[in-house]
Amino acid sequence: MRLYDDRICEVLTALTEQEARELPVGDAADQRQCNWPDAGRAMMVLQSDMAYELGGHHLPAVGNTLVTMDQTLVPQDEILLYGPDLPEITTDTPYARMALVRVAEDSIGTGDQLYNMIQNIGYFRYHIYPKGFMLRVSSSNDRESVRVAKDALQEGLDFTAIGNAMIRALRLHKEVEAVKIIFVTLPQAPYELFQENLKKTKQITATIDHMLKDVNMDCNSCGLQEICDEVEGLREMHFGIKEQGDDSCLDDTETKEMNDRIK
Repeated sequence: MRLYDDRICEVLTALTEQEARELPVGDAADQRQCNWPDAGRAMMVLQSDMAYELGGHHLPAVGNTLVTMDQTLVPQDEILLYGPDLPEITTDTPYARMALVRVAEDSIGTGDQLYNMIQNIGYFRYHIYPKGFMLRVSSSNDRESVRVAKDALQEGLDFTAIGNAMIRALRLHKEVEAVKIIFVTLPQAPYELFQENLKKTKQITATIDHMLKDVNMDCNSCGLQEICDEVEGLREMHFGIKEQGDDSCLDDTETKEMNDRIK
């Protein structure tokens, strides 16, 4: 399954010229960061209680989850931060969160099973409630902003804690083998590209759903034909042709340069 691989490549390529911080994952993280308290339910952070908002005041606020089977794209659990960490931010700032999720090849299935797996993995953000980190998701406007509480920052809240919470939530899905969480708070980051990337991601998922509802559709008259032509695997999925090819989007030189920047 390479349905979203081009979208992943686009994100990674757009960030190759930016410097990343690799944040600790699991046992490498401080115990409090690794086990940041979960509120257990959706909570409210009032304006009077918040330090700032990620994506507030109509600033960019993008959240996207992309699924792949390619180990070169998501080799292991990782948290990458481009820009200031939560304790370093003092005012509303642009924000993007990308979760790149590698699943086992023998677990994806086809048809409804594939579509439901993709949807369920994407819904992880509705099932995590880190204390002091209030997600504000608007699917209709394609926005994912966050209110950050003052007291949580004083207690040590940072992206290490949030990234680990997200990895744990995604790892609850038995299909998931590795997760790369990317946080972006750089003012000059390509947020318009991230937003367009999210739009294309949703179009791909909607096309899969459309195929399931109308498997006998006439491709020549379908309004989603352009998406099928562009995305490797969609047309093959429709006609039941086995997908072939495993080329990665980044050549060895680009991959080395990216890893050097992270280090």
